[in-house]
Order: sequence, then structure tokens, then C-alpha cells
Amino acid sequence: MTHEVLGLPAAARDQWPFAPKFARVNGWRMHYVDEGEGDPVILLHGNPTWGFLYRDVIGPLVRSGRRVVVPDMIGFGLSEKPTRESAHTLDGHIADLSGLVRQLQLTRVTVVCHDWGGPTGLSFAMSQPERVRALVVMSTWAWPDPPGAFHSRIFPWRTMHAPLVGPYLLGRHNVLASRGVYLSVVNREKFRRVAQPAYEAVLPDAETRLLTWVWPRWIPLDESARARERFAWLERELAATKLPAMIIWGREDDVFDAATFANRFKTLLPHAEGPHLVTGRHFLQEDSGPEIAELVSAFLDRLDGQKETDR
Repeated sequence: MTHEVLGLPAAARDQWPFAPKFARVNGWRMHYVDEGEGDPVILLHGNPTWGFLYRDVIGPLVRSGRRVVVPDMIGFGLSEKPTRESAHTLDGHIADLSGLVRQLQLTRVTVVCHDWGGPTGLSFAMSQPERVRALVVMSTWAWPDPPGAFHSRIFPWRTMHAPLVGPYLLGRHNVLASRGVYLSVVNREKFRRVAQPAYEAVLPDAETRLLTWVWPRWIPLDESARARERFAWLERELAATKLPAMIIWGREDDVFDAATFANRFKTLLPHAEGPHLVTGRHFLQEDSGPEIAELVSAFLDRLDGQKETDR
């Protein structure tokens, strides 16, 4: 299947040379990339991005001797986009990820997670630790209180996701993909030229953009939030885990600032390496993809070395 058939714009094709693969998970058609050989590294995106976010990370990890799996979460990228809100729950996305991992029979998985890929990937890892080798967290959160002041403010966050305003701004006008990512990178001129078309192209109309304004409603902003118990469980499980871990953060991130969020992960996972700060706002992969790949590869090399030493 060619990239033209998949609907990728010309600006994205040269940057996305990876063969498309598809799996049926929980009734939905999920697109993923599966490149290389060795212990698997799964790269998880958030809202409103897709696997394209990791285009500069995949190649270096494959060349370092790893198998790299990059799924597009259901509702994003080249995966199927359900048009009913009930299809877009946090637990549903965790189940979708678990389904893909089981189908591919992945073990010794390194889970690299960003944004909503954090609650999704970390929940998978805590529920199936026997399949997981290590964790890498980037610009995300894993606790029940609000992620940050940005998400608690009436404007712009709560206003954008209100019942009428959300579908209008994020659905009809694609504000999150067309402006939200652009405002959350450092090199905006480069992003607009080489990357923005790829994010807009896979969300061509209001129906396909449903998840961009529905999924954020699962952020627990008060005691009655429907995902509060899930996040409380996740925080407890992470505090008890001994899985090797590394923290990478964008030093310019103003959505999940490093001083608050990276350091809170360090408290939650005191054995974790880092935080390693790289150039980047919230979507740090856009500015520092090769550096992130190098950090992950070196981290896994150290784990391999420890294994050899223990023999």
C-alpha cells in the first residue's frame, strides 16, 4: 500500500519511508510501523499527533539493533477513526494497545510514552509487567490531580473542550492540529514547512477529529472525574515498580514544565535515570528526535551491559 493511497501529502512522504502495517484490535483497524529486529521498543504518541512524531527516532533505534513498533492510537493518524464518543475512553485505548502487543507477541518491551501515550502506555506496563523491560517517560503525567495550571484555566483549555466550543474549534477548524502543535515546538518555521501538513492531512474533517476534543475530557480536573480512580491506581503502581526507567523532558515545555512534572516523575520513580533535558516544548520530538533516540539507545545499552555483568 503506497503513501499516496494512505493520503499522506507529498511533504510527508520522504520523511515517512516506513511500510504501513495494520491490525484489528477490539474491532478497530489500527495502523502501526514495525521496523528492525531485537528487543522491541514501542513509541507512543498523544493528542493530536500520530506515529509521524517519531520519524527521526525510528531509524536510529533500528540501526542500534532494536525492533521499533509505532502504533497510531485508534482515532489518530492512519488508524480507523470511530465517530462515536463511547469509542474514545482511556481504558479503551489501554485495551487497544494491549491487544496490539498480544497480537505481535511482544515481550521485553521498552515503553516510550509521551502526552496521552503516558497514561496509556504506563497503564499497560503496570497491568502486564511480565511483558515489559523498561519505561521511558516524556512530557506526560500519571496521577489523579490536574496535570497542571494550563489544564485548569478557564481559557483556553476548559473553553476549548466545552460541549459547543470544542466541536466548533477543534472539530470544524482543527485548531489543535493546525495551531496547538505549532505553538508547542521551538523551531516553528521548520515545523510549519516539514511537519504540519502531515498532522493536518490525517484529520481532514470534523468527524475524523472527534478524539482531539473528546479524549482531553478524561483529564481528571476534580473529585468527580471519571478517570480519577484509574490515575490513582496508576500512581500507586508506578510508586511500587522496580522496572528500569528513564525521564526525558523538553526544557522549554510550558504545558508540562520540567521543574514540576519531570521532577515529580523522579520522586515517583527515584531509581529512574534523568531527567535528561533536551531542546523542545511539549512536542519535544519535533526539535530533538535524534537526541531522544540516542538517549534511549544508550539507556538500553546500559541495561544490556548490566545483564552481561550479572551473568
